[in-house]
Amino acid sequence: MRNPFKSDSWDDPQGTVQLIKRVFSENFRTYVPKYLLAFVFMGLIAATTAASAWIMRDVVNEVFVNKDPFMVYAIGVFVLVVYTVKGVATYGQIVVLSRVGNQITKDLNGRMFDVLLRQDQAYYDKHSLAEIGVQVGQGVGAVRATLDLIVTSLGRDVLTLIGLTFVMIYQNPLLSVFALITMPPAVIGVTFLIRRVKEYVKRQVVSSAKVSAVTQETVLGNRIVRAFGMQKVMRDKMEVGLLEIQKQSNKIASLTARTSPLMDTLGGCAIALVIFYGGYAVIELGQDPGALFSFITALLLAYDPARRLARLNINLGKQMVGLRILYALVDRKPELHDAENARDLEIENGEIVFSDVAFSYGENAALRGTSFKAEAGKMTALVGASGAGKSTVFALVERFYDPQSGEILIDGQPIRDVTQVSLRNKIAYVSQDSFLFDLSIRENIAIGRPDATQEQIEAAAIGANAHDFISALPEGYKTRAGQGGSNLSGGQKQRIAIARAMLIDAPILLLDEATSALDAESENKIQAALEKLMQGRTTLVIAHRLSTVRHAHQIHVMGDGKVIESGNHNELFEHDGIYRRLCELQFQSKTEAAE
Repeated sequence: MRNPFKSDSWDDPQGTVQLIKRVFSENFRTYVPKYLLAFVFMGLIAATTAASAWIMRDVVNEVFVNKDPFMVYAIGVFVLVVYTVKGVATYGQIVVLSRVGNQITKDLNGRMFDVLLRQDQAYYDKHSLAEIGVQVGQGVGAVRATLDLIVTSLGRDVLTLIGLTFVMIYQNPLLSVFALITMPPAVIGVTFLIRRVKEYVKRQVVSSAKVSAVTQETVLGNRIVRAFGMQKVMRDKMEVGLLEIQKQSNKIASLTARTSPLMDTLGGCAIALVIFYGGYAVIELGQDPGALFSFITALLLAYDPARRLARLNINLGKQMVGLRILYALVDRKPELHDAENARDLEIENGEIVFSDVAFSYGENAALRGTSFKAEAGKMTALVGASGAGKSTVFALVERFYDPQSGEILIDGQPIRDVTQVSLRNKIAYVSQDSFLFDLSIRENIAIGRPDATQEQIEAAAIGANAHDFISALPEGYKTRAGQGGSNLSGGQKQRIAIARAMLIDAPILLLDEATSALDAESENKIQAALEKLMQGRTTLVIAHRLSTVRHAHQIHVMGDGKVIESGNHNELFEHDGIYRRLCELQFQSKTEAAE
């Protein structure tokens, strides 16, 4: 599987700073009041932590040295109050940040869904469902994690360190110097670990996409997997991806954990120096023992926030990968967009003209100078072998892509010059494999006209020969179709799709093997309904079964991306070309084919 998240700026420090600025500019301001409340709680945590170190001076001097019984109770009550306030503040901080984080996750997921809705067909052609899931899931999680890391580091850890540092400097400035000499080696060691962690996080993201892709293939192709006994093949593919993730996760955990021995060793050196000199100063120089104990307590309490701050860059480095793939999607500009002065499509007759149209999917040419006309209000059929370019014609008519050259016109209006929404509102489409949403049957039929009445919906279903089987369902029109229409048979799905097209009542119809999934009896009924529906409408039909298009006003035979024969059924049959050979292959006799 290719790496969809390749970037030349993974390790760019300036790029990292810009990403963090962007995260804050787009998300922080919205939640400033709640973040300020969280900062108040974190300030209380920092103050009470510093106070618990400060009070150690009085504990030693007043309790153990002076043996003052009143101070025993006073200090005990003070400590109880300090830790109660700290516990309440910690609870408040956790609740506030959790609610803010949950709100950010909700809002970002909604925003990313809007971004996906704006993407063109080219984006979905290039990215699998697994890749899109990783982009959105990892990205949204990275935004929340980045905000949480920075806010808690600045609010809780930095404030706590400031308070404890104040205590240490106040109690003994010289010992504070000893405590801080371990900082430069810690910074150098952590910087080295950051670069290593980023590389393994990138690999982990790609491996996660592979695992998601295998899961997606197995679920969507479950019948093929079981029918051909592919369980072991798919399991082996999954195992490879899972092993990669496990290997990378272990390496990330190992690198991240290396901050512990680094900080523990350096912290131990600092504490040892403080004890050596502090003990000497108390014993030999007669300095205040309470001040030394207060200093050591502050130093010990500073260890955890210092270690978290040392890991901050590593933890942020992990999130940069997710941020980059998220913003790669947010910043992507669709290749296909409305012209600057695009106007709404206005249809009087509905004539469709392809003029020397060429189109390629990458390096694969689908259409090579295709020209034809679909006359207004009449039925035009496209026939030919698979890969001849018929489906591409439909995709271009609906403007899911723009041709590399040539022009497509509807009633003389180039479709590049009209809005995509107005164009597609004028087209009803029924595909060979109709997709239904996991909604009620009523909602599926009314997708194009959500304001349609029940009578209009039932009329469309009757016309599509679907009303009887819908009424026989346990909940009738309220029955859910299931994901992709999984609760219905192929023929039932097709008839609902046809009812959906009938309800739209658009001036242009695109029928891609619209009756392919029906039995002969239902096909005859649907053909009659479609013939009635096609009256006065421009209809473009793709058909492999020539019996469904023999009465088309015009038939275009496609091959190798071009129209190679045109005419009605009788003209093409008499021509003795490709169309005639197709007829003779499909019909039981030459007499039947010629009729």
